[in-house]
Amino acid sequence: MITIEEFQKIELRVATIKHVELHPNADRLMVVQIDLGSEERQLVAGIRGHYTPDELIGKQVVVVVNLQPANLRGLKSEGMLLAASDGGSTVILTPEKRVSPGSIAS
Repeated sequence: MITIEEFQKIELRVATIKHVELHPNADRLMVVQIDLGSEERQLVAGIRGHYTPDELIGKQVVVVVNLQPANLRGLKSEGMLLAASDGGSTVILTPEKRVSPGSIAS
């Protein structure tokens, strides 16, 4: 269990996906360029096999933006795209309606 104060440290924002490529060195990863309103970032996400790049372009997603950047299979990831999985399928978390990129999710 974590406290509400610990949870409040996680910064969740809505981003719009601008560009997607298949990771050249990993079968399950995609390289996703996102727009957070005030900046653009690159994410490396394990959603290959669940989505095609064309399905993701323009989609809004919920992202953890205050994670330390990580190197995933040689490419920099500057956040984490949130998704849900039931063991068989994975779906990305999206807002019900469109909002401005960078909007706070809480």
